[in-house]
Amino acid sequence: MSIKENLDKIKNSLPRYVTLVAVSKTKPNAAILEAYKAGQRVFGENKIQEMTQKWEELPRDIQWHMIGHVQRNKVKYMAAYVSLIHGVDSFKLLKEIDKQAKKNERTIDCLLQIHIAEEDTKFGLDENELINIFNSDGYKELKNINIIGLMGMATFTQNENQIKKEFKKLHSIFEGIKNSDTSVSTLSMGMSGDYKMAIAEGSTMVRIGSSIFGARNY
Repeated sequence: MSIKENLDKIKNSLPRYVTLVAVSKTKPNAAILEAYKAGQRVFGENKIQEMTQKWEELPRDIQWHMIGHVQRNKVKYMAAYVSLIHGVDSFKLLKEIDKQAKKNERTIDCLLQIHIAEEDTKFGLDENELINIFNSDGYKELKNINIIGLMGMATFTQNENQIKKEFKKLHSIFEGIKNSDTSVSTLSMGMSGDYKMAIAEGSTMVRIGSSIFGARNY
């Protein structure tokens, strides 16, 4: 199946309120353009250097989402254009994003990453760290970032019950935050293998790569 056919199939299966992030990491510009011509405008990358190169070469109405782990010293390279940063996992990183956004006279949307998986390799905040950020005086001073929601990744496992349990946990944290902060509206969870489960558990944004573009190139 072509990229367009894959995209159409996935889009037709998504509820209207769910945003599709086409994960284009490692994919050439030609593949991204094919998805773009099929109507896709939101793309996710996990390396800032690669994303910046693509931003420079591809149509300017593309919304670029940074979905990988972010190093603070690299924020400056994407601050001029990034549309949403998914993996914000510390207050120090949030502060750096705010600083670089201010330099570029922008406000950058962010998602706070919550650690829900049982694997040590996944980054993220726990519930107490999340609440501490929202309640801190330092957070109230950040004027150039906008936290619009939460993001999380389930354990890489065949055990569907475990995945559902982790998604449920994230959704419940999200609902708690949403009740106290009206700007919080996005819950980014679910990838090619588990996005249907994620949507059933309350996801409003899914990150899908291989189901659109085929196997990844390394």
